[in-house]
Amino acid sequence: MCGLSGEIRFDGRPADPTAVARMTDRLTPRGPDGHGTWARGPVALGHRRLKIIDLSDRGAQPMTDARAEVTGVFNGCVYNHAELREELRRLGHRFRSTSDTEVVLKAYQQWGTACVEHFRGMFAFAIVEHRTGRVVLARDRLGIKPLYLARTPGRLRFASTLPALLAAGDVDTSLDPAALHHYLSWHATVPAPHTVLNGVRKLPPATVRIVEPDGTHRDHRYWQPSYTRRAEFAGMGADEWRDAVLEALRVAVRRRMVSDVQVGVLLSGGLDSSLIVALLADEGQRDLMTFSVGFETEGGEKGDEFRYSDLVAREFGTDHRQLMVPSDRVSTALDAAVEAMSEPMISHDVVAFHLLSEQVSKEVKVVQSGQGADEVFAGYHWYPRLAEVAREDEPERYADTYFDRSHGDLSRILRPDLLPAEDVSTRFVHEHMAAPGAQTALDAALRLDTHVMLVDDPVKRVDNMTMAWGLEARVPFLDHELVELAAACPPELKLADDGKGVLKQAGRKLLPREVVDRPKGYFPVPAIRHMAGPVLDRVRAALGAPEARRRGLFEQSYVAELLAAPDEHRTRRGANALWQIALLEIWLQTHGIK
Repeated sequence: MCGLSGEIRFDGRPADPTAVARMTDRLTPRGPDGHGTWARGPVALGHRRLKIIDLSDRGAQPMTDARAEVTGVFNGCVYNHAELREELRRLGHRFRSTSDTEVVLKAYQQWGTACVEHFRGMFAFAIVEHRTGRVVLARDRLGIKPLYLARTPGRLRFASTLPALLAAGDVDTSLDPAALHHYLSWHATVPAPHTVLNGVRKLPPATVRIVEPDGTHRDHRYWQPSYTRRAEFAGMGADEWRDAVLEALRVAVRRRMVSDVQVGVLLSGGLDSSLIVALLADEGQRDLMTFSVGFETEGGEKGDEFRYSDLVAREFGTDHRQLMVPSDRVSTALDAAVEAMSEPMISHDVVAFHLLSEQVSKEVKVVQSGQGADEVFAGYHWYPRLAEVAREDEPERYADTYFDRSHGDLSRILRPDLLPAEDVSTRFVHEHMAAPGAQTALDAALRLDTHVMLVDDPVKRVDNMTMAWGLEARVPFLDHELVELAAACPPELKLADDGKGVLKQAGRKLLPREVVDRPKGYFPVPAIRHMAGPVLDRVRAALGAPEARRRGLFEQSYVAELLAAPDEHRTRRGANALWQIALLEIWLQTHGIK
């Protein structure tokens, strides 16, 4: 797990190593254990390293394979690197390290861009071909590892975070109206390739981009599971599906223990993280370190779920750590969390992840997390409503159920010139759901949530907040083979038991019933949800700042209405409306965007 950066020139000039160095320096928290740069004519690469696989300097990056005449930088982990190394050795390749980075370079030499189809893991990488000058960029199937791009005439820069691109300079920081529409409509989800800045884009998940020396490029999407009932699973009953899901999850959890350092678990006490702990214990893992976080009660809302995490820790004998965060700590931690965001994120648990990661990183470098299970196995309360409708009515029902606001609502919120003429968010949902490969209305909704919403909300949140402290988070529920299996699972098995039915049945084989059958929880941060004193003070300061007044993003009458009753205005999704608009402004100010 690391941070990468680079620059490609298309105008005959050499790449700027000082700009790459600035990006690399900005990525230091993601890779505190080492750094390196490489330059050759129009291309330069930078890297910050977090030592997880092969702790020696033989795993340092950028890494050059002289025989293959390629140089690359890599972020993430290829969990099957040992198996691939043996396969590549049999094919005649020789290795000087035990790093997965070297496996990526040899795999590219052997299979070209199809190498990504051999990888089991999370990754973003850039590989330069010395002889042709071609650069290959790639991102993993579920977009767990980020890759941001900034294109200007004659040049392309790329980096693991958006703030790293800003550090290099010369970025168009004007606001993208389509992205703002998504942000305010879709609970802060901004689908690739957009970001809120016109000058920054992101490579979509499951995509390989081949960039030629003249600046032209072509993209190849190499993976998209079918959300249909498949012939090989015909005739399987509920018990067989339960066992298949449990075995696939077992494999996913086992894969994510591959490491040369200790691996812990973020244990919320919910079904998903508890299953990870149970499976590791079942595999014989001893003295597993587990971590949970809680917050003070605000507005009558309890801020911790320690009852359940303690129960699981006792059941499986883990070395468990609790972190209780007082409300005044939330407000002081807010700015640091926003600084770690590559894009603005409104979910209040972002601060929880940031604070938890700070403490966990003092103990371990790698953790497993239960992120993604709700999207993959239909765990949210709105999925039954989406399953009720005919396929052609699904986009409207989805927008009505999931969106924070309608297009019409935005006309009284946004500055007029920033409001697109058409409802770009609903159009996006229509186009995505109309694509072939989803059998039912629920299949189409789960495909959208897994491959778009999940990528650009929960997954991005976990990556940004953990990597801000040099902590690698691994997400077994996003193992691509498990996702493929879940996509083929009959919808009624996922919807059973008020959601995640097939996963709950698997849980009943390993976990106490009290954990499996508990009410659904989440990472509550009451101080933000209810705009407790210090948080509200920070919000008022941001919205009243000179930069906010100059920018004038929001209609002042609307802002005044929210500030007059900060805990009363909720979006259709239940988000605090004041927090949503304030967070965007805080993010822009924190990252120096005028």
